[in-house]
Amino acid sequence: MFAFLVLFCIFVAMKLTFLGTGTSQGVPVIGCRCEVCRSSDRRDRRLRTSAMVEVEGKRFIIDAGPDFRYQMLRENITHIDAILLTHMHKDHTAGIDDVRAFNFVDYPTIHSTHIYGNEATINRVKMEYDYAFAENKYRGVPVIELHTIDVSTPFVAAGVEIVPILGHHSNRFRSIGYRFGDVAYITDFSHIEPEEEAKLEGVKVLVINALRWERHDSHFSVGEAIEIINRIGPERAYLTHMSHGIGLYAEAQQRLPEGVVLAYDGLVVEI
Repeated sequence: MFAFLVLFCIFVAMKLTFLGTGTSQGVPVIGCRCEVCRSSDRRDRRLRTSAMVEVEGKRFIIDAGPDFRYQMLRENITHIDAILLTHMHKDHTAGIDDVRAFNFVDYPTIHSTHIYGNEATINRVKMEYDYAFAENKYRGVPVIELHTIDVSTPFVAAGVEIVPILGHHSNRFRSIGYRFGDVAYITDFSHIEPEEEAKLEGVKVLVINALRWERHDSHFSVGEAIEIINRIGPERAYLTHMSHGIGLYAEAQQRLPEGVVLAYDGLVVEI
């Protein structure tokens, strides 16, 4: 039995947990009466998009949206090593104030929360959470250390090398994906340049956004996501950031090619 556990630990080098797989409104959408929003299948209930990557004994959260608090409680998370932000939109940053719980859980020991993002995103965090960076802070504000990353080169967070991948969210905004060794996670992309797509070559697991079946101005459609998956050729691919327009999980999954999976909240992938 001990030998089995040792082998398991050797081969499971990374764990990816989907904390949320929904679009900015989540699913169900407030007031909506469509069959997806009324579905009793838990896979059709989607919090705002976020993920947790555990690698080399470190725990990274990708995006901290308005459902961050509940996602941490649901997964029984007691500490995190860093938050990686993909971009500045509120469905990816609105939960940052709740890092206070991690800051003071072992009080009087205080744990800073390290947050990484590009310059525009970090500047937005400074503005929206200005009270956390004031000269004279009031008691109990979040304790945050901000790190501006250069999207053209890998960076190190908590001792782990991470490769940023830049994509177009729209003509106005850019979004950042992240690669951890054999795993890459990109969301809120509508277009990716060839030189950035090249950074995905060789990944075994690719997570990519797919808002709906029809084309959209600021997100990949399912078809566009599958085109990229086919070019990259990962062993497994997971779709995330899905609206209720994706349809019922049980039916939509049947429309996808082999090796492509609709992610759902709470899904755990071990690599």
